[in-house]
Amino acid sequence: MNDTPEKTAGTTILVGVDFGLPHFDGELEELGLLAETAGLKPVARITCKRKAPDAALFVGSGKADEIKELALMHGATEILFDQSLSPAQQRNLERHMGVAVNDRTLLILEIFAQRARSHEGKLQVELAKLQYLSTRLVRRWSHLERQSGGIGMRGGPGETQIELDRRMINDSIKRTKERLDKVKKQRSTQRRQRNRRDAFTISLVGYTNAGKSTLFNALVKARAYAADQLFATLDTTTRQLYLGHADGSGRSVSLSDTVGFIRDLPHGLIDAFQATLQEAADATLLMHVVDASNTNYPEQMVEVQKVLAEIGAADVPQVLVFNKLDAMSPETRPVQLNDHFTVDGQSVPRFFVSAQTGEGLAALREFLAHEAVISEPEDHVDSPELE
Repeated sequence: MNDTPEKTAGTTILVGVDFGLPHFDGELEELGLLAETAGLKPVARITCKRKAPDAALFVGSGKADEIKELALMHGATEILFDQSLSPAQQRNLERHMGVAVNDRTLLILEIFAQRARSHEGKLQVELAKLQYLSTRLVRRWSHLERQSGGIGMRGGPGETQIELDRRMINDSIKRTKERLDKVKKQRSTQRRQRNRRDAFTISLVGYTNAGKSTLFNALVKARAYAADQLFATLDTTTRQLYLGHADGSGRSVSLSDTVGFIRDLPHGLIDAFQATLQEAADATLLMHVVDASNTNYPEQMVEVQKVLAEIGAADVPQVLVFNKLDAMSPETRPVQLNDHFTVDGQSVPRFFVSAQTGEGLAALREFLAHEAVISEPEDHVDSPELE
């Protein structure tokens, strides 16, 4: 009698390898959230320590055997690594374990593919995924066998199936880039028009699930999609934010909600989303939203700063918004709701708010109104109030 459980589609084993880096997630909490966001069901988690990755199997043969036994025990259909695997490591692990093996990079790409809504967002994800897959063609699948050339065949004499696949995927990359370039030009034109109307622009940035979209909705009374999950928002949304003053005057500024950042965000995604992330690089002010209730917020802030540097937005002035005040325990709640916090050696204004309840938002609005006024050119004409 076979006691091995039947394999259930979508069940996965989570694997993390500690190489001594400070951000190692020993509980694999974030990988688990990513897996669930993608529609997978984690059934077991396993971690190990190594000084360096094994060239062939990443974790070494002994640990690979242990993971294989765990997958058999739970009837898992997939092994998911918290780090990036080389094409050879991925291929070797799949052959060794007899189930699909994927890494954090592909998982994030899959989530982005599921969540993209706009034409531009879909093109950006498609390009990043094609570029990722183009590195995975080297003898990974059994159908990549040598084909015979001849009349009626797509390939020339002796051309391999892998060469045909590589040519097809490179053609797809070229076409997608051309289509994306057209969309980028349209967005650039829209941005120039907006900049002529409003000199002051604000972009919301932050780690995924910090509550950016909820804050965006609270500030501009919009109905942008917001949920307690990773990467709820992928496509940039821009609205006019009216900032009133005590004397009855006021002006409108542009507020943009952007895609959330995450540790080890695939470089292909950063490159592909350059047009979307350009909103942050071109902003007058960055509103860096932080989940104040998350004990790992310092590491998350570091990751956000890394991505900002990669997209050329490191020198854009910031205001820190420590969100989810309502989720903080009484003993961790701040005495003052606004102060200053050091980021990369610079003192940055900080506001504690709850986008959910509205606590602290009035002070944040007042600060933004003041910043908008002092940035105005002398000949600036106030924008009319929104209807």
